[in-house]
Amino acid sequence: TEAFRIIMSDQKVKGILVNIFGGIMKCDIIARGVIGAARTVHLNIPLVVRLEGTNVKEGRQLMADSGLPILSATSLDEGAKLICEAVVTAKA
Repeated sequence: TEAFRIIMSDQKVKGILVNIFGGIMKCDIIARGVIGAARTVHLNIPLVVRLEGTNVKEGRQLMADSGLPILSATSLDEGAKLICEAVVTAKA
């Protein structure tokens, strides 16, 4: 949550790309943290999350079911493309 607050305090930031490889930490737990942080800070800029690792399917499903506009990517390249597109779309 604090990381999102710090990032959002900069008016120049137009989107957030989170890239996590959950080796020891499970992706479903990471997803719950991302969802909670996005809700707590009332995230109003595009968010793309790339998860890979243990329980990745569960983590992606949690984000999809969250009701939040979180975009999911399966690779860092895809995530970079998605966040760029989302920022451009948000400006329109």
